[in-house]
Amino acid sequence: MRIGVPKEVAANERRVALTPDLAGRLVKGGFEVVIERGAGTAAFFPDDAYTAAGVKLGDRSSVIGQADIVLQVQGPMSSELAQYREGSALVAFFQPTPDYVRQLAHRKLTAFSLVLLPRITRAQPMDVLSSQATVAGYKAVLLAASTTGRLLPMLVTAAGTLPAARVLVLGAGVAGLQAIATARRLGAIVSAFDVRPAVKEQVQSLGASFLEMAIEEHAETAGGYAKELSEETHRKELAFLAAAVKDADIVISTAAIPGKKAPILITAAAVQGMKPGAVIVDLAAETGGNCELTEPGTEIVRNGVSILGPLNLASTVPLHASQMYAKNISAFLGHIVQDGKLRLDFEDQIIRETCVTHAGEVRKT
Repeated sequence: MRIGVPKEVAANERRVALTPDLAGRLVKGGFEVVIERGAGTAAFFPDDAYTAAGVKLGDRSSVIGQADIVLQVQGPMSSELAQYREGSALVAFFQPTPDYVRQLAHRKLTAFSLVLLPRITRAQPMDVLSSQATVAGYKAVLLAASTTGRLLPMLVTAAGTLPAARVLVLGAGVAGLQAIATARRLGAIVSAFDVRPAVKEQVQSLGASFLEMAIEEHAETAGGYAKELSEETHRKELAFLAAAVKDADIVISTAAIPGKKAPILITAAAVQGMKPGAVIVDLAAETGGNCELTEPGTEIVRNGVSILGPLNLASTVPLHASQMYAKNISAFLGHIVQDGKLRLDFEDQIIRETCVTHAGEVRKT
């Protein structure tokens, strides 16, 4: 079976779907792996490292057009879909919007979206959302630290004592927990908020305090994600958080609801109540943002508060992000391929939930 790994062409995308060591393991496992020249360069994996691992180099058209399975980070550009061989398979990390999925089906691709991977124990080695969120949570704190006008740790100096910065993390999923851990390592006083009471122990185990708000409704899905709150509860949540952000020097917001627009947690009025020099890093910018004032992909200042809406933060740490992604995608490949053939057992939850198109039909959006 021939696996193709093209170079990522999306703007500011520096990751690569397979690293040399993982590609080499696939070669030893009997796969033929062909990667586009320069595909790993931006992630600091030169072509020589791939060839040393037994991987073949090729141009873009041959990598895409002659592969049985194409492995990518971002989904293919619509303008390039005609180059993909009909009946081939695609594995990538993309949002399966209706229009895009129809284009994949029209090309008769068997397409798998790792965004849809179910949160079950046996899928953990394939969990791209978690691995890339780990990178994003870490980098968000570094962005905030480089933007704020203060130091994060408490320092006792000859010029006086500098108090530690106060960091508030909204959302204690994978990105939030990594943000907590990173801010703590840098010496900040950290607190966190989440609508799911079950994460309290995880937050406290990292040395942060947990802000509790009485929520009568159940705020967690069966898969462990936060779910959308009722209108009345959300109003109470906004008032609670408006009071919480007043004392924060840095706010890292990570709250997301799968398949929906990110919930607003910080209103424009709440920003006005924050201290001058405070920083908000909104990791939910790609799905609308947790701050009402966030402008995706840019930094703005309102009432002396810097609001950052970074996009694709994982790509800014491309070496480790690619290493984790490659492990995830290799584990997924081992699940869907058996004896050198694609295994399409739609009774299997992992395959059923991630396969968005097959044989010209749309299966999921």
